[in-house]
Amino acid sequence: MLLPSCLLAQREYSPNFAIGGKAGATLSSVSFSPEVHTKFAQGLTMGIAARYTEEKYFGLIAEVNFTQRGWAEDFARDEAPQFNYTRTLNYISIPLLTHIYFGSNKVRGFVNLGPEVSFMLSNSISANFDYENYSSIHDFPQGYRTNEQLNMPIDRKFDYGILGGAGVEFIIRRKHSIMLEGRYYFGLGNIYKDSKRDFFAASRNQSIEISLKYMIRVR
Repeated sequence: MLLPSCLLAQREYSPNFAIGGKAGATLSSVSFSPEVHTKFAQGLTMGIAARYTEEKYFGLIAEVNFTQRGWAEDFARDEAPQFNYTRTLNYISIPLLTHIYFGSNKVRGFVNLGPEVSFMLSNSISANFDYENYSSIHDFPQGYRTNEQLNMPIDRKFDYGILGGAGVEFIIRRKHSIMLEGRYYFGLGNIYKDSKRDFFAASRNQSIEISLKYMIRVR
């Protein structure tokens, strides 16, 4: 019982708390089963962050972000490149990440990993054809292509998954820093219902995020 107290007394590192804001871009897709020919859709992310470091080289990061995910249909694979379709899903996302960092007092590398929960605020569709009546379009690829998702409403607004990232932090002053980070999100939930009676067995979000974050130490 005395050992932890002795170790705390000998610790030279003082904990700190920092807050900041971030902005960046996303490349997103959805993994469908049955397969849908998709490609990355571009979006944006922005939000606020708080970081607490209790031990040297280790801490926690919590964020509240506005994040765009979704997918774009890859009609080029179906030899119909004249068609375009993008579905954008707008989320409020809340990640809680383990923060491991290393380096000097000027430049640090870091790795973040942890869970994320999200709630969909809205979604929108951008297309150059009538996606609600695609079966009436005479040169539209049908029969060999999955098209049910084109006009299917989103069933589940709540999403959850695993988020991992790595980057570099530049300390520009004693209490100010800039963080450049790349992240990958793997969704564990489905945006469409997935019972045996439903069409899709899986419809999971996946996204790549590049962001720039400005942090200020407040304690």
